[in-house]
Order: sequence, then structure tokens, then C-alpha cells
Amino acid sequence: MKSNYILQSEIQLQKVRKIIQSLNIVKVWENIGATVNQVGSVKLGLLAKHRDIDFHIYTDELNTKESFDVIAALCAHPRVKKCEFNNLADTEENCFEWHIWYKDEQNDLWQIDMIQIKRGTQYDGYFENVATQILSQMTPVQKETILKLKYETPDNTKISGIEYYKAVIQDNVQTYEELLNWRKKHSYAGIIEW
Repeated sequence: MKSNYILQSEIQLQKVRKIIQSLNIVKVWENIGATVNQVGSVKLGLLAKHRDIDFHIYTDELNTKESFDVIAALCAHPRVKKCEFNNLADTEENCFEWHIWYKDEQNDLWQIDMIQIKRGTQYDGYFENVATQILSQMTPVQKETILKLKYETPDNTKISGIEYYKAVIQDNVQTYEELLNWRKKHSYAGIIEW
């Protein structure tokens, strides 16, 4: 029998599939020759109460006009309420960051992060490889523990997904108190590596 945490996560993932289909995200990006990969907690089946959908999108070039055209098409959807853009093309991340907010039928706001990365640069495929490693190492018990910790985390506390995964999978953290203690010993700046 599935735990309440697993069932709640599955309900959230069903909502995600509807949103992705409603926006036609993959097809809209593929129209400009992009490769679209799901990453983050949705890819890992670890979506909890934080309504966040992550994509990494790969193109041969970071063409501002093309990228804005894609986002304009997505923002034309009546459920998209907000959009943000960060140009990180001249950094080591070599990407455009797009964030849009989508209001679902229950009036819940979902953040959709679309990171457009230039093919062949430092982070090409990096997070996809991390997801593969996590999925190959995570046990069903660890999955449930991660979801439990995510649901127990207060809404005003920001903990990145990778912190939960490292704490539980690599260091056997079991409780929220242990997670807080683990975080005191493991402070990170920038991208957290697996």
C-alpha cells in the first residue's frame, strides 16, 4: 500500500502533466530546434507541496529573439500570469533563465523554470546525469523519507531539492530535525554537486 506522501506526490505529478500538455511546452520549444528535458523533482518523482516544474532546454545558440518568441507563445496562454527573464549567456552557466507562473483550475500558482542552455557548454546534460545517478541510488524507503521531509518543511523555509537528496541518500538523514542539523554542517554556495 502506498503511503500518504507518495499518493500526494502522485496527485501533484498528475497536475504537472496537465499543465505541460495545456501549454504544449515541449512542442513550442522544439519548433525552434530545441531539445527539451524534464529535470528536478518532477523528473525524480519527488514533487511535494512546492509547485515547481523544471526544464532544461538545449539549443545550438542563445538567440534572444527566438527565445522571446517561444516565451511569447507560452505567455499567450490565459493561465500564464507572470514571466521573468535572466540573461546569463556571458557567465559560466551560458544560459537564459525563463520563469513563468501558471494558475491552475484550483487557482494554485505553479512556477515553471525553463533554463535554455547552449549545447556543448559546461552544464550540457549535467543535471540530467545527476538525476540518473539519484534515481539509480534512491531506494523506495528513501523516496518516502524525502517526500516526508519536503512536506514537513515549513512553507517559509527554502531548502533546495538536492539538499534533501544528499542528506537522505548519502547521509541517511531521517527526520526534519536531523535535516536542519545536516544543513548546519553542509553549507553551499552556487550549484550543489552530487
